[in-house]
Amino acid sequence: MTEHDSRQDQKLVIVATAGNEAEADVIRQRLEAAAIAAITQRAIGGPEWGASGSRYVYVRTADEARARDILAVRYPSPKEPGG
Repeated sequence: MTEHDSRQDQKLVIVATAGNEAEADVIRQRLEAAAIAAITQRAIGGPEWGASGSRYVYVRTADEARARDILAVRYPSPKEPGG
């Protein structure tokens, strides 16, 4: 791995958008439970939006595929229990 590859893996990418701070925290906690470091940042507005403003959830590029897999919504097929 080159130094460029290493820096590329450290870049942050958005893997989710949350409607508010509480939702962003749940997403972040879910990722961190899977050993994926995540941060959240306000998507719009300034401090006057408070906890109600939408948030982006970021992870390192190297963790993006795994994070998206963890956050993917899975619907059971009609033949599965609960489906």
